[in-house]
Amino acid sequence: MLKMNSFFSKVMLFLVAAVLVISSIGLSPASAQTPFKDVSSSDVEIDYLYNRGLIKGISHDQFGPDYSVTREQAATLIGRALGLNGTERKTRFSDVSSSSYSSGYIQSAVDKGIITGYPDGTFKPKQTMTRGEMAYLLSRAFNLSSTSAVFFSDIKHDTHQDSLYTAVNKIATAGISNGTGGGNYSPEKKLIRKEFAIFLARALDPRFKVAFQNATIDKLYSTTDNLNVRSGPSTGYSIMGQIDTNDEVQVYGYSGGWAYGKSGHLTGYFSLSYLSKAATKPTRVMVIDAGHGGSDPGAVANGLREKDVNLDVSLRVERMLKEKGITVLMVRRTDVFYSLDYRAAYGIKNGGDAFVSIHANAASPGVSGSETFYSASVANDSKQLATFIQNRLYKAMEHTNRGVKEYDYRVIAANPLPAALVELGFLTNDADAAKLATWTYKERAAWAIAEGIEDYYDWKQR
Repeated sequence: MLKMNSFFSKVMLFLVAAVLVISSIGLSPASAQTPFKDVSSSDVEIDYLYNRGLIKGISHDQFGPDYSVTREQAATLIGRALGLNGTERKTRFSDVSSSSYSSGYIQSAVDKGIITGYPDGTFKPKQTMTRGEMAYLLSRAFNLSSTSAVFFSDIKHDTHQDSLYTAVNKIATAGISNGTGGGNYSPEKKLIRKEFAIFLARALDPRFKVAFQNATIDKLYSTTDNLNVRSGPSTGYSIMGQIDTNDEVQVYGYSGGWAYGKSGHLTGYFSLSYLSKAATKPTRVMVIDAGHGGSDPGAVANGLREKDVNLDVSLRVERMLKEKGITVLMVRRTDVFYSLDYRAAYGIKNGGDAFVSIHANAASPGVSGSETFYSASVANDSKQLATFIQNRLYKAMEHTNRGVKEYDYRVIAANPLPAALVELGFLTNDADAAKLATWTYKERAAWAIAEGIEDYYDWKQR
């Protein structure tokens, strides 16, 4: 008999365990801290408020997280959280009955300056609360005062103390809300019970707060070098740093004529006067000037005329630059004479952004090699242009490197553009002249100049 009872006991224990296992299958993971079947274990804010006696469900086992929150419900929840007097009584609002469960909390909130109601003397207690109204309610209820650089694309930037922007800014700065995603706050969206519980828990306990982070709502690009990044939206604010042409700005929001955002390691305000929707394509318009021409032959030696060598190499440079996608403006394409001042002004009049004049040299027979000149008029860029060309030219020509030199030749000194004057070699030197008489070395000279010009443009973009 004892053995039989033991057997039945084991069977019964097994059946009970099986029933428990079977009954748990298919059920949603309810919170261990509340009786609500529609609240998961991750809804810690709801657990927190329930265990503090601040919220109730719509039934004994349902919280109703997606149900909307009315204005009187919100006032009641805030009243409980703040410990306000909830005794039912007459209120200042014509549409709130003194017997309403919310009347005491509503009037207490009015007395505290948390609730103001509508201009017609009503409160509209049954009306669903919006996210925008919630921002006003929480910012006043918890005396939030701190603001920061908070931006939402669907809320106009308005720093007036009673504006919607200021109310939303305060709760975002306090770690109560970080918007609905994509840089939006959705102020007109109807508030639901789960949202309100989360916001209220964050307002009451720092453990639930979130770190607000602006979302990128636009991308703009600087149209100028040395654009100041300021600490506030006016020229009266301090300069935090600078950005250059085509630097990208991740825009978080707009304040008047200013964009607030980030570029590289700098976060601050950028003047919209110097930003555009698209990066400006770098201009690459090179002016090539074949020195001398027409009645001016230039140097003449070893059966060569400088004007012919200059034009031949210049036309080759033009071809090579065009193959690189660089626009070329030719001062002359034929055997014609132009004054030095005409040549110096040609580029700026026709939209050029840099200038290279090509020449051949003359001296005593023993002097050889190439050299490139720049003028102090546009010193830094001109020197860089000359250096990039010279570094390639002497190697391509396989002769002496006479270096980069500053000299005020009229064609570059009177030129408002970055300008360089190239001396390919000495026609008076037998070895140099022999090279400049061949197709191969004229092609190599042109290649070196074209590569140096491209090096210069690449340097300008960096």
